[in-house]
Amino acid sequence: MRKVALTLAAIASAAVCSAQMRSGTITLEDAVNLTMESNPTLKALEYEEKAAKRERQAAIGLFMPNISVKGAYSYLGKDVDISFNDLKGGVSNAAGELMKNPALVAILQNPQLGPIVQPILSDLQGGLNTLLGLDWAYTLQKQSFGFIGGDVTMPIFMGGKIIAANKAAKINEKTIVEQGVQQRNALMSEIVERYFGYALALNVVDVRRQVVAGVEQHLRDIQSLEKNGMVAQTERLYVEYKLAEAQRELLNSELQAETVGSALCNTLGTDSAATPVTAMFVMDAVETLEYYQRVAEDNNPLLNQVDLKRQLAKQNVNVHRADFFPQIVAMGGGTFYNYQVTKMLPRWAVGVGFNFKIFDGLNREYKYSAAKNTMRRVEALQTKAGKDIAILVESIYNKMINYRNQITSIESSIAFAEEYLRAKNAAYLEGMGTSTDLIDAELNLAKVKIERMQAAYNFDLYLAKLLEAAGISDEFMTYSRSINARQITYNKQ
Repeated sequence: MRKVALTLAAIASAAVCSAQMRSGTITLEDAVNLTMESNPTLKALEYEEKAAKRERQAAIGLFMPNISVKGAYSYLGKDVDISFNDLKGGVSNAAGELMKNPALVAILQNPQLGPIVQPILSDLQGGLNTLLGLDWAYTLQKQSFGFIGGDVTMPIFMGGKIIAANKAAKINEKTIVEQGVQQRNALMSEIVERYFGYALALNVVDVRRQVVAGVEQHLRDIQSLEKNGMVAQTERLYVEYKLAEAQRELLNSELQAETVGSALCNTLGTDSAATPVTAMFVMDAVETLEYYQRVAEDNNPLLNQVDLKRQLAKQNVNVHRADFFPQIVAMGGGTFYNYQVTKMLPRWAVGVGFNFKIFDGLNREYKYSAAKNTMRRVEALQTKAGKDIAILVESIYNKMINYRNQITSIESSIAFAEEYLRAKNAAYLEGMGTSTDLIDAELNLAKVKIERMQAAYNFDLYLAKLLEAAGISDEFMTYSRSINARQITYNKQ
């Protein structure tokens, strides 16, 4: 039921994403869902996870008996037999010598014993003649023969190799899962970077267009005033210079927006980028640095993979240690059908076998020592990796807080720039100011608005990277919907 629910949720999410793409807009949440559903790297990891699961299941089979059926047919050069025909002459001669024995002759000549012994000897002579007339040869195995049978082998004690193999298979499966988590977290940061990057680029284009429109209006006003001789030519030239500069910056921002849009298309796996509708945001309050470091210590997929490598190295030690113990197996076998196979062979057999290595040139000793040193090396790397991740979290956290503080400072500058523009506009309308001052005031306001959006973008980007380093990238959407999240656009806070 859970799989069915997840499938239905994925279908519904894909339908919403498709509808939004057709309308030309897309939210950050739907962009995340679309990317997670269609990203080829994640699909490849899913197959890798399935393969690791099957490997783990295969390792369980090492505990089970091995049962096999086998058969064979053979044709020999000749029958395998044994013959005693060459002994017939000796037996016949021995019988003849016995009949000539003086003692036996005396018995036969005895009137009382002769009639009794003579019939007996006649019967023995007849039996011997019959026996000598037989073929004194026996076929042990006929020339052609075949059989179908089976055998069973059951491991009883392998020194711990089977247990270590099963634990290693489980560790490999967990490693693949952690690699998937790492890839998903990195992909989440990429989505945030490109989605909000495209939103920032589009907002910058809007600001540049407003600036160009304002300067064009000033140029028309200046041209009218110049015709009436109310302003000097230098003012018109200054406005034309500022217009060319504004148009150049607009063109650059449009090209940059096109590039970032293409990058977003690549992430989403679409042909054209929809307009982002989720605004950038800044958190007025976030958890402490120590919180994210603790979370990273428990959830960072790289640290988890290093720990799994340590566990795998430990199982490798157990495998090589098993070489110092005997291997014991139970075995049995029999034939189900045979064709002309000698009856002298048994039809079934059972037994127990063992193998114990006494000396192999210190090969196992050195391999066991190498496995232990490898485990110690991984343990040392695990300690270093933990410290590196803690430093990484601290660096990202400080940059994120710095951009949040910049937004606070920039917003004070915006308030001043807006008031300064209002004052210069009023002075210009009253004839107390110049167009140069007014244009400079407008450009200054546009500049600080763009700086605020850039700072908001950097805050969101480093927040995504911070959550990635902490191993909790899935919580980014929760942060974006938090009551502490304040939306930032070019025209409002």
